[in-house]
Amino acid sequence: MLFVLAGFTVFGGLVALLAGAYGLRETRRVAAAGDAVWALVKPAPPGSGRPLLQYETADGRVLELPSPVPPSRREPLTPGGRVHLAYDPADPRQVILLGRERAGLDRTFVAAGGAVLATGLILAFAAL
Repeated sequence: MLFVLAGFTVFGGLVALLAGAYGLRETRRVAAAGDAVWALVKPAPPGSGRPLLQYETADGRVLELPSPVPPSRREPLTPGGRVHLAYDPADPRQVILLGRERAGLDRTFVAAGGAVLATGLILAFAAL
């Protein structure tokens, strides 16, 4: 019974750790290799808490996507305002807001996943 609990704990911790690591990697990749542009902040669609960002790619396409981060009191993302973002040239729908990356959330996933993974491994060794 303890071994099954340990297995689920290890699996859950590994998933969280990998999700955080992937998020950090993608943020760094897009920030480093992406094209930086200014985007217009448009009002959020009904039922959505995130405003739309409209920007033009290097090849002239105009895209309109929901913001990857929600507005906050400190950074409200006011409609009509402009924000600096980077997009992946291979997939222009992959964007990050420069200066507002959510690396803290990804680091939290890595740390929590590592802690849960370690707990699961301790349980697995205790079950042996």
